[in-house]
Amino acid sequence: MADVTQLLDSAKRGDRHAANELLAAVYAELRHLAACKLARERPGQTLQATALVHDAYLRLLGQESADWENRQHFFAAAAEAMRRILVETARRKARVKHGGDLRRVELDAISPAVLPEAIDLVALDEALTRLSEIDPVKAKLVTLRYFGGLTVVQASETLGVSRATANRYWTFARAWLYHEVSKGDHRQ
Repeated sequence: MADVTQLLDSAKRGDRHAANELLAAVYAELRHLAACKLARERPGQTLQATALVHDAYLRLLGQESADWENRQHFFAAAAEAMRRILVETARRKARVKHGGDLRRVELDAISPAVLPEAIDLVALDEALTRLSEIDPVKAKLVTLRYFGGLTVVQASETLGVSRATANRYWTFARAWLYHEVSKGDHRQ
């Protein structure tokens, strides 16, 4: 199987065989990323990891301006596509015609133990958008780490910053986002 960077170049030039080979080369990793992201979702999530991967992949290949430099750049774009799909799904489900704040609960699934609430993706996305206006590099780091599943080392290489800087940015961004999302919780 060819190198991912070579497949990206060929797929970018319109080679359908390379696009198919690219999907085969990155599918397992993308599916793992998608499964990790969906595991963090609120209970009742109906989107499956396979569907998320396929939707993200189709969006990536459908971009006319797609110019991925390498494997990491491609996975960063995939993480961003997954983020957008998850946020769009969360927003759609939050609409009144889709039940608004109501949550479907299976009677067999009711247990006396209280599970911790999952992260509100819409609130996270809004906070992440505000962070990107203040500091785009820190917002990109969060996207790479949280939605892309990259390690601090991988994200630092993708962003072109040192590991120490990436660690500082990650610590700051998490605290800032927590504050922003928590601030929104108190308004309700």
